[in-house]
Amino acid sequence: MKIIPLSEGSFTIDQTKIFVPFNHTKDELQHRTTGSLLVEVQPFVIITSKDILLIDTGLGFSKNNQLQIHSNLKANGIEPEQITKVLMSHLHKDHAGGISKRDSFGNYQLAFCNAVYYVQEKEFQFALEKGFPSYMTEEIEVLQNNSQVKFLNGDGMIDDYIQYHVTSAHSPFHQVFWIKENEDVLFFGGDDAPQLQQMKSKFVAKYDYDGKKCMQLRQAWWQQAQEEGWTFLFYHDIKSPIFCFHKKAS
Repeated sequence: MKIIPLSEGSFTIDQTKIFVPFNHTKDELQHRTTGSLLVEVQPFVIITSKDILLIDTGLGFSKNNQLQIHSNLKANGIEPEQITKVLMSHLHKDHAGGISKRDSFGNYQLAFCNAVYYVQEKEFQFALEKGFPSYMTEEIEVLQNNSQVKFLNGDGMIDDYIQYHVTSAHSPFHQVFWIKENEDVLFFGGDDAPQLQQMKSKFVAKYDYDGKKCMQLRQAWWQQAQEEGWTFLFYHDIKSPIFCFHKKAS
């Protein structure tokens, strides 16, 4: 499998939950609103023998009338039309902003026209009910009654090599993925396991739906990964987007 991180950069976010670009060489965190958090945003493309997978879709920001995630894909030699599956951990706007794009009439269309989107159905329903500022309903409503969307209910398997599991940790219906091909196991924990440093410490975040559960899951996954040789993909960690364990000899 080939892993391609698609960094969208760093941002600060405060109580308004608005993502403001942050330049590490020019900007100072203390000059931002009190309580601002510094976060990084980074979807991934995984090229397997069956698919070109996209895991989460970024903020959905555009430049020169083109989605940033589309620009990032093209910079890596991949056209948006080549994406075959879009795996969504959850629908918070920093993960789901690139699900759709506006056409010339101002209507939202799916951003990846040949892909099947995999979304937890209860997560979608919750997002529509909860709405702004965590969820941008006008951007994700296009998922409803769409033939390209496969709504999932609970845990399961996609095409015999992508395993998904609902954790209900970072958000009520958050899911994580294992992608398994040959002897390789990639793990994407979304916002349950967003950064390498969080895997190594007992960190409980107030912004999680169940922060204690997130911490416990990270500890369990870290231990299992060492035994089974997983590769972690970290959505909010540009410095360490990928971390690999080598499988222990039996």
